[in-house]
Amino acid sequence: MSLFSSNNPALKEKAFAELASSEVLAGQTMTLNGTIAKSALLFGIVLVFAVFAWDLFLYIGVPIPYLIAIPLIGVALAFLITFKKHLAAYIAPVYCALQGLFLGGVSGILEMSYPGIANQAMLLTLTVFGGMLLLYSTRVIRATARFKSIIITATFGIFCYYMLSWVLMLFGVEMALIHSSGTAGIIFSVLVVIIAAMNLILDFDTIETGVEYGAPKYMEWYAAFGLIVTLIWLYIEILRLLSKLNRR
Repeated sequence: MSLFSSNNPALKEKAFAELASSEVLAGQTMTLNGTIAKSALLFGIVLVFAVFAWDLFLYIGVPIPYLIAIPLIGVALAFLITFKKHLAAYIAPVYCALQGLFLGGVSGILEMSYPGIANQAMLLTLTVFGGMLLLYSTRVIRATARFKSIIITATFGIFCYYMLSWVLMLFGVEMALIHSSGTAGIIFSVLVVIIAAMNLILDFDTIETGVEYGAPKYMEWYAAFGLIVTLIWLYIEILRLLSKLNRR
């Protein structure tokens, strides 16, 4: 899952505002089209590496240590890019490549048990993305201060819960809500999917704010990274929810 900021640590209005006032050069400001293009590129990197991992591990199997290590590396890169925003153009593609490998491996494992689950998760992720974009663009859902506060708090709580689960897993202790296919586990996953979807609203709002502030050009990579982080998190949570439903 993603970490973060206004919705994940990668997107903060304050970051855009500060950079806009101190580092912007004439003619080199962040644009919506530029952010969209870079988001599409990063999304493409995720897909390419996911397909590669899927095909590769069909033949050699999925090394479990690999699946455990990549999310930890991803968290480290997410924090690095938060503090070194000007390096986003270099860090974001690496992050997306690694996450693509992770998603390909996990999706392949689940696909063997539940044929079609990966395509369902991808379709639902894109549908949710399109729905949130429509709701945001038509202002049906507005990123008010109260809305942001609620989503940020909920996201941080989920992040802490997942990190605690990760630590306890090393000692053989399993957090039931995350992996359980019972009613409580499914309700938990539904709530997490909803929070992840609401994070997209915050992403859209922060990108729009960055463009309005005239943030430096490299912030397009930073904003695109934040959006992809949320999409990856959303896909993983939808995949998790579908796998729970299939186990019932």
